[in-house]
Amino acid sequence: MAKSSAGPKELRWSLAAASTVTAVFVLSNAPTPLYTRWQAEWGFSSGTLTIVFGAYMVGLIGTLLVAGKLADRYGRKIVLVPGLIAAVTAAGLFLSATDVLWLLAARVLAGAAVGAAVTAGMSATIDLAPDHRRRTGSMIASAAMVFGAGLGPLLSGALSQLIDTPQSWIFGIVLAITTLTLVVAIRLPLHREFAEDGPVGPLWSWPSVPRPNRRELAWGAAAFAPGITSTSFFLSLGPTVLVTGIDAPSPLLAGAAACGMFLVATGIQFALTHLRTRTHLALSSAAAFVSMATLTASVTISPTPALFVIAALLAGAAQGLGQLAALTLIGTRIASNHRAEANATLNIAGYIPAALLPVGTGYLIQFLPFSAAIITFAAAVMAFSLAALITVRISTAEHLSPGAPDEHVIRGETDATAEEALLEAARP
Repeated sequence: MAKSSAGPKELRWSLAAASTVTAVFVLSNAPTPLYTRWQAEWGFSSGTLTIVFGAYMVGLIGTLLVAGKLADRYGRKIVLVPGLIAAVTAAGLFLSATDVLWLLAARVLAGAAVGAAVTAGMSATIDLAPDHRRRTGSMIASAAMVFGAGLGPLLSGALSQLIDTPQSWIFGIVLAITTLTLVVAIRLPLHREFAEDGPVGPLWSWPSVPRPNRRELAWGAAAFAPGITSTSFFLSLGPTVLVTGIDAPSPLLAGAAACGMFLVATGIQFALTHLRTRTHLALSSAAAFVSMATLTASVTISPTPALFVIAALLAGAAQGLGQLAALTLIGTRIASNHRAEANATLNIAGYIPAALLPVGTGYLIQFLPFSAAIITFAAAVMAFSLAALITVRISTAEHLSPGAPDEHVIRGETDATAEEALLEAARP
């Protein structure tokens, strides 16, 4: 039997853990409205811009390869606290940045912080929720991520519009937020370790989950990946699309679109929480498909900011629902001593295409007509979304439908959690 990583399980401690996730994602996405400003001031290409955006994948993937097992084996704090130290350092680098190299270093550290947040931070949020409210803990963890991801660009876009030199103000605020949540992380009641039956084998290896849970994780990843790839595009190349494809060079609009995207991602999780996980999976794939179709129209048929914003909002819905479904499957069907590693696996599956496709599109822009490069990206995401919608819908029919056999009770979890998982499968 695995030991619990949490001390007193109260919803307020779950919310406190969630605040660390929110802070890291504020940091991660705050630079979005500033990219075109930096590009103009420092004179680098669209390809370099997407490399700057994607640089945090180096820190993220490197962290995910070890953070999940480390957090499951020795406890959440051993990953979460260093991750927030990396976030504080990254905020300081953004604050002082004077050229692309500063941005690259800051993004790598921000990626390491994100890796810690999505493994240890989200797992701590679920762990600290009372056992009978495990689904609520999963929703809080998911909402914390997308809320922070939206708050960052809104703050940045608003200050960029109001202040001639916004960099110091934006990252001064972010530095204060990340420092405060570092203190919160240190105080979280996460004392005990998974010493008896936690993950075995080398710490630095590709994360995985027990064989009986791989099917559920694959369902979640298939829905999550197109959604987060779509939102990553709007964060990295969205301002470029507004400037070049639509002729609407407004940092406030870029920030507001990104904020709206993640507000939708947050709100739709609360609005549609009553639906079954199988429905969340299907709606996520459908929203990603329609988002990319709308993005294509916004740079071809009708190059207007309105269509661009609609596409961004749909991308937010896709990520929010896919993320909620995946985290619910992890929170209710995977034992706590494998939960952080499951989060790591999910995020690797999502963030690899979220990095490679926007970066590739940034370079395609240099060799193809602008609209052709955007259409190529959109077509790739649409194809994957459609394939995921069909295959996951068929695969989940037997296991996530009302009255399906109970094959998903979590071994090693409390009766309350197992009962909650049963209720989830029976949800009409």
